[in-house]
Amino acid sequence: MIDPGLALTGADRGRTPFRSRMSGKRVCVSDFEADAKKILPKAVYDYYRSGAEEERTLGENVAAFRRWSLVPRVLRDVSSVDTSVSVLGQNLSTPICVAATAMQRMAHPDGETATARACKAADTGMMLSSWATSSVEEVMSAMTTVAGGGDILWLQLYIYKDRELSLSLVRRAEEAGYRAVFVTVDTPYLGRRWDDMRNQFKLPPHLSMANFSGAALAFSEGNYGDDSGLAVYVSKSIDPSLSWDDIAWLKRNTHLPVVVKGILNAEDAIQAVNHGVDGILVSNHGARQLDGVPATLDVLEEVASAVQGRCEVFVDGGVRRGTDVLKALALGARAVFIGRPVLWGLACQGEQGVREVLELLKEELRLAMALAGCRSLSEISRSLVRRTQLTSRI
Repeated sequence: MIDPGLALTGADRGRTPFRSRMSGKRVCVSDFEADAKKILPKAVYDYYRSGAEEERTLGENVAAFRRWSLVPRVLRDVSSVDTSVSVLGQNLSTPICVAATAMQRMAHPDGETATARACKAADTGMMLSSWATSSVEEVMSAMTTVAGGGDILWLQLYIYKDRELSLSLVRRAEEAGYRAVFVTVDTPYLGRRWDDMRNQFKLPPHLSMANFSGAALAFSEGNYGDDSGLAVYVSKSIDPSLSWDDIAWLKRNTHLPVVVKGILNAEDAIQAVNHGVDGILVSNHGARQLDGVPATLDVLEEVASAVQGRCEVFVDGGVRRGTDVLKALALGARAVFIGRPVLWGLACQGEQGVREVLELLKEELRLAMALAGCRSLSEISRSLVRRTQLTSRI
């Protein structure tokens, strides 16, 4: 078994700036990933990078953006471009938000607290995983230390077999000042992630899921057998009986907006709005659950059309550049969520690395909007994109 605990310590990381260890300037997200792969222990990199089974959907999430072309307008006076947006009633400087990614202290000693500070500096929102290695309270405290606008944190929630445990996490988020709950609905069981199974993945011994006490719930038991430790954890703890009634239950038990995370078709989207959700996150869990499902971009328009403006629609999966963001917005998303790019930035240079990734994507979006003739997000429409026609090489 490969021990993910063989990461660089905080002291090691602090002595030499990360950039001095790397060759060349990072000019795109893939540069950050290449550098992160050199830094992270194999089991940690595999956990962050991998998808389910043959990873067909993992590749499709990225490839889907290449199936759409941009059709720009010209002579539009783009001397000023505004990327600001309102998400769930909160104003952000960019429609590029940070998705929930678990156990970030495996990537860097500061983990989720560094990501939160970077999000505050970028004036965007962050979704915190239930499975964070920093607590709900710690992450909000870190965000409030950075000067600037609002502190926009959202809680990603798994529904545990112990419903009171789930509600206690929601209550803590409410008290700490979180702005919404994103409830994950695509994980009654964990998908078969071959890399994690081969690596017998588990948290390094010095880390735990910080929102829970006790080794069983904090994912810090010593032995999970010869399987992925996280798969064992999910089978023991997460409730596979989750149904639409539980969305109504959650709505009754929180005053926060509720977003359903994991919708991939019109039928479920209509069910969601009929149950009063405030938003839908079109997501296939980063291609980590059921391999062979569609890329999220390929079903985004279907979901947005079904909703007909009755709730906000977001998308994650495969977003790697500003033009990807632009295409997603044109197909009906109010905002996009990015996960792996943030982890790569965090691994490379902690808070500063995440800031660089967010600034890079924001600037790529601003430039793409200008070159496409869009001065604000309100000018981005369906007419901006066209499905690329496949031509035969015969």
